[in-house]
Parts: sequence; C-alpha cells; structure tokens
Amino acid sequence: MDKQADRIVAAARRCIGARFRVQGRTVEGGLDCVGLVALALGEAGVRALAPNGYRLSGDNGGRFEPALHLAGLERLGPEQARAGDILLIAQSAGQRHLAVRTATGFIHAHAGLCKVVETPGWPERPVISAWRPKRSISSWQP
Repeated sequence: MDKQADRIVAAARRCIGARFRVQGRTVEGGLDCVGLVALALGEAGVRALAPNGYRLSGDNGGRFEPALHLAGLERLGPEQARAGDILLIAQSAGQRHLAVRTATGFIHAHAGLCKVVETPGWPERPVISAWRPKRSISSWQP
C-alpha cells in the first residue's frame, strides 16, 4: 500500500464502532457509508464534500459515481481493488453502498448492526467498481 492508501484505511479503522446514522458525518454523531468514506478520504488529504439529501434506499444509484469522479478518484474494475480503495457496492437495483477496502476485507457503515464495522473477505453483494484517488487534493460534491 502507498502512504495515502494507508491513511485511508487507518482513518476508516478509527471509525469502527461509531453508530450508524443516515447522512451522519462525524464519529461522535454517527456515520453512514458516505460519511465514513468522506471522513477517511479527508484524513488522507482528499477534500471530500459528501453529497446529501439522499434516502437510505431506492434513489441513490446514480449519485455516487459522479461524486466520486468529481472528488478526483479514478474508476477501476472490482478485480483491481486494493487496500485503501473505495468500493461501490450494489445493495439493490437503485441502492448503492460505499466501503473502504482493507488488505483482508472492508470497512463500512452497517445499517443492520447500527455501527461501522470491518468485515473480512469480499462483500456478498455485487461490487460495481473500485475507486482510487489519482491526486491528493480534490472536492467531492454532486
């Protein structure tokens, strides 16, 4: 892993145990998957302004890819994912989920468990793409 990837993973790991909260943006107040990724990217030098105004399910399918691209992240195939990359996961037809890839699994805000967790292995749901910062300073906004 490079230093930026190390920082992304380390920042995400510091969030483990934070409570799940839709559109949450802080460890203290709670995080959702967007907040977790924005926080981890931000601590690694990628200025991430996370999209908001979305619902937990059903209508976020087309919002995350443009936001990740605008943040200066490069879209890769799922098979190219490595530790420190952001995974875009298909939860359902219109719902997407974000996670931070680690060397042994992924870190994500788990709505069912009501907290941020690290899960070993590969996500059970289809991974659409992996996203990797191509530069150190950027903005993430819809």
